[in-house]
Amino acid sequence: MNRGRVQTKRNGAKVAFGAAVSVCAVTALLITGCKGFFIGPTLTTVTVAPSTPSIAIGKTQQMSATGTYDNSSTDTITDSSSWASSDITIATVSSTGLVTGVASGSATVSATLDGVSGSTTVNVTVANLASISITPASQSISSGQSQQYTAVGILQNGNTVDLTSSVTWTSSNTAVATIDSSGLATALTVSSKESTNITAQSGSITSNTAVLTVTSD
Repeated sequence: MNRGRVQTKRNGAKVAFGAAVSVCAVTALLITGCKGFFIGPTLTTVTVAPSTPSIAIGKTQQMSATGTYDNSSTDTITDSSSWASSDITIATVSSTGLVTGVASGSATVSATLDGVSGSTTVNVTVANLASISITPASQSISSGQSQQYTAVGILQNGNTVDLTSSVTWTSSNTAVATIDSSGLATALTVSSKESTNITAQSGSITSNTAVLTVTSD
């Protein structure tokens, strides 16, 4: 039998069996050679929105993630990203990017896809917070000594809440004194009497200014 001369019908036409085998072999070779050649665009950046949102304790905020690729195209990747919160005692985030405020403070919420991450800061505030009062309003200490500050939040209905450990504390002159997240200020070494302003912030609400004076003796 001459295998190269055997014929078969395809779509009503006679095709030499040997020719059909040759076509299939070439097609398979091309497919194998091109395998992995057609590669989609590469994700370069992830943007999380809205940027630095503020939410009240117990409230939620839907976040979104947008991916930018190396061909300048963009795509919404909210549902395909892996979401995470830097501090779940402040804010949690679901697998779909829904943030829930847990306690007053700030947390970084991030979205990651294919090893590329983007993030933003979420500020969680006390609902209906009207103002923040910190004490002592004026204090003098020597170099090396410490001073504990307290922050009280006044709500719109007149009620108060202790915010000492949940506000963001700031010293205007860290060369005079620093202050940690719990409101403990520490005086540094100074050559003469110097002062720094101490404030506390929760969301968009900033406290009164307390003056801390540091003396060299």
